[in-house]
Amino acid sequence: MSESSVLTIGAPGYDVDRLVADLQETTDRKMKDGVYADARVAAAEKTNLAQLRGSDDFVTFYLTCLRDAVFVDISDFEIRERRRAFSRILVHLKKLLWNLLKFYTYRLWSQQNQINGLIITAMEGMEEQNATRIAALEKRIAELEQKAPDDGRF
Repeated sequence: MSESSVLTIGAPGYDVDRLVADLQETTDRKMKDGVYADARVAAAEKTNLAQLRGSDDFVTFYLTCLRDAVFVDISDFEIRERRRAFSRILVHLKKLLWNLLKFYTYRLWSQQNQINGLIITAMEGMEEQNATRIAALEKRIAELEQKAPDDGRF
């Protein structure tokens, strides 16, 4: 592809590299402040998880996102009808059906919420245990390295 056929977008007086750097700095600051620790952001970032995996804070960030999104919303919602013809009848019919379905599904949703909560709690507990073990092993390695002779032998 020749240089002349490459599409570039810009405007006089704007430093694109500086703009990108400012955006990256703002994003990093907001990540540290917890602005992006939201289930909606986690859904939007689902495609970037492979890139985030190398980060030291990946597991903590991901567990926070899971904690925010773990429960199924089982609350009631407003039932409306957009079609004008028979709208009142359709709304009443939908409310009747919802009440019948709610009776059946409420128990399932409640059980699923309980299971989801237990799973995320177990995952958080495992992460805490692993972090504690790693810290202890790193401390032990540091102690062994200090005791090791300087002659290259272990």
